[in-house]
Amino acid sequence: MLEAFNAAFESIALWFSDSALWVLFITGFLSATILPGGSEAGLVATFSLHQYSVFLVVSTATVGNTLGGLTNYWLGFLLPNRTQNEKYGHKAQYWLSKYGYWSLLFSWLPVIGDPLCFAAGWLRMHFWPCLWLILIGKALRYSLIAALYYGFF
Repeated sequence: MLEAFNAAFESIALWFSDSALWVLFITGFLSATILPGGSEAGLVATFSLHQYSVFLVVSTATVGNTLGGLTNYWLGFLLPNRTQNEKYGHKAQYWLSKYGYWSLLFSWLPVIGDPLCFAAGWLRMHFWPCLWLILIGKALRYSLIAALYYGFF
């Protein structure tokens, strides 16, 4: 029984070691959802393999992390729209008028990024501007990490 478990674990570990981009994508996705975690270590580890271009690594991490942020957006969208409620409507409208779509450029931040994406869905912000601003913010973050890793700063 223990040998079967070890063989299964070894095959899974071997698959993951041969597919660093998939691991990076999944790590990026999961770290952008409400689950705790960070994808920066996976990004640096993938860079250190020297198997893939910088563009491919940054793109993979960006797409995974953006899809995770959009998952939060859709989870918020599935909740009842509380902006029409008189008690909460004024606060949500104030938040939208003060920060608006541009706040989604900060969706990559550790503590507030996930709630920003969630709130965008809950407040029924339009999907396409949310998608592009989340994507741009996350791409800038991974590009900055890549530039730091390769010594551009």
